[in-house]
Amino acid sequence: MSVAIDVHTHLAPVAAALTDPGVTVDAERIVIDGQTVGVADLYRPAALVDYLDHAGFASAWVSAPPPFYRQDLAADRCAQWVQDVHAGLVEACAQSGRLRPIAYLPLEHPEVAIERYQAVRHQNTVVTAAAGGGSVRLDDAALAPLWQAMNADQGVLLLHPGSTPDHRLAAHYQENLTGNPTETAIALSQLIFGNVLSAHQQLRIVTVHCAGTMPMLAGRWQRGIDTKRPGLPEPAVDLPAALRQIWFDSIAHDPAAMALAVQVLGADRLVPGSDWPFPMGSGDPLADIAACDATLVQQAIDTVAQLATA
Repeated sequence: MSVAIDVHTHLAPVAAALTDPGVTVDAERIVIDGQTVGVADLYRPAALVDYLDHAGFASAWVSAPPPFYRQDLAADRCAQWVQDVHAGLVEACAQSGRLRPIAYLPLEHPEVAIERYQAVRHQNTVVTAAAGGGSVRLDDAALAPLWQAMNADQGVLLLHPGSTPDHRLAAHYQENLTGNPTETAIALSQLIFGNVLSAHQQLRIVTVHCAGTMPMLAGRWQRGIDTKRPGLPEPAVDLPAALRQIWFDSIAHDPAAMALAVQVLGADRLVPGSDWPFPMGSGDPLADIAACDATLVQQAIDTVAQLATA
């Protein structure tokens, strides 16, 4: 029996590792470009370990949360920033062997993302990057060397929404509630219709928030393929094959929504994720999966164990 792993947790990097002049510390909270990253448990690795014990997990993948993406930085400043963030995250996770730090790749600067992957791939071929926000299109030719390297490693990319450029969503918390799942779907559309997945069939994509709005759109995408809508690639995309390269975490907040993702992507692509310690996450991912279908719990645990060998 595999041990349970939560693929979607966050910690702040240790502040002392951050050398960028845009970063200060106020009352033990990191302040980035004047904005305080204020969720208290982000600074408490022991609280994450306590959560793992409570929720029945042996370990967790840990990434820096979106406030640390800073996608507007120039390339040279970004290169140092993402290096510092990873060093600080490694230091935060060193407090427990149950926490696996995941390096962030800045897709807004493809050359920096490629350099960062080359720096960390010998340690960990599970990495994370932003879906949307300031990232270049994921089928941009400048990212081809990254996909080639990750394909050779059978690497895993945890796609996490950063921000949305749609200013209509500024009110009513919609940048998170609507923007985040939409940015995930847009990123996946670029990987699929840009033939990134078909050209790199050993590349594995793990999406958060139960694959966002993509499961609802998959039928529409297939209809567009079948009716040869203008602008779609020729030869036609093999959508079912592309979807087999996509995994999704359990943060759906609705058993019916999770069931749809299972139907579209496959029961063997579901993995546990909490988004700890954020309010829009879940305190009990295994119970969430059981609420959808109790028979899926052990399969989800086994699935992430296979991914974790990357």
